[in-house]
Amino acid sequence: MTSHRPVHRVAIVGTGTIGAGWATHYLARGFDVTATDPAPTAEKALRSYVAGAWDAAAAIGLAPGASPDRLGFTPDMRQAVADADFVQENAPERPELKVRLFADLDDATPPESIIASSSSGITMSAIQADCRHPERTVIGHPFNPPHVIPLVEVVGGARTAPEAVRDAMAFYAATGKHPIHLRKELPGHVANRIQVALYREVVYLIQEGVLDVADADDAVSWGPGLRWGVMGPSLLWHLGGGEGGIRHFMDTLMPRMAASWDQLRAPEFTPALRDTIVSGVLEEADGHSIDELSARRDAMLAALLAVRARHDPSGPPDEAGAATGPDAKAGTKAGAKEGP
Repeated sequence: MTSHRPVHRVAIVGTGTIGAGWATHYLARGFDVTATDPAPTAEKALRSYVAGAWDAAAAIGLAPGASPDRLGFTPDMRQAVADADFVQENAPERPELKVRLFADLDDATPPESIIASSSSGITMSAIQADCRHPERTVIGHPFNPPHVIPLVEVVGGARTAPEAVRDAMAFYAATGKHPIHLRKELPGHVANRIQVALYREVVYLIQEGVLDVADADDAVSWGPGLRWGVMGPSLLWHLGGGEGGIRHFMDTLMPRMAASWDQLRAPEFTPALRDTIVSGVLEEADGHSIDELSARRDAMLAALLAVRARHDPSGPPDEAGAATGPDAKAGTKAGAKEGP
């Protein structure tokens, strides 16, 4: 297989938090979306999520014709994917479930379509084990919430065709995402492993009594986290090297940093440490609900994305509102009038 169908219809399989975020993203980009989930309350929960997330999606930018009304739902998985051009799977992280589900999706989906999994840790080589057409299966792992955060990790399995990875990357980019291509499979992919490494040190510092939960969060979000929202760590070290840039940093500062790696310790995750973190987070939340905190997060992220779009030409295409849906014209901005 060397080419895939142009994407007009997207199927969402599994409508929990990640699936609902993906549905919101594709609807905001002007696609027809059909979702499926066997849970009896899934449709009601999904439509409620999309309604609540629409303002955040709109703040980033809507494609012409984008509407929650273009969302369809059926509990019948085979019906949902029967005419899908692109499938985004979001089932629970259980390997045996993923293998069985992908075999069924492979059987029910047009063979020219791409089937992507949002799996956060399971490799595609494992997931595609029972597929008859494994060459069109990929990992397309998003970050929460998918309708706001641009990053998508894309990696194929042992039997995935390079063209499928290429076409998935192109599709994600065309919808305003910022896909990165993982050249190798590994459990947890990449960004989650980075998050785990950072959080291990945060938890260690809390356990050692160096700071409390709120100050640990502030140490990240008001310090390196702000910089990481602008540039990645290696490029930031290039700036940290002064006039000599990254070469000077690697020659003079990196040896001391590398020497400190042996001093890093893993915390012992005890019940007491768990309770310390839970109580600290609840105190930090200060009575605000999950929905209130999520809305605050999404509003700030939308504002940050708008700033990045103005200052970073290498950012995700159309992230500040360019139209990317199947009915959009190239270069059309959300809210712009077509014609002279």
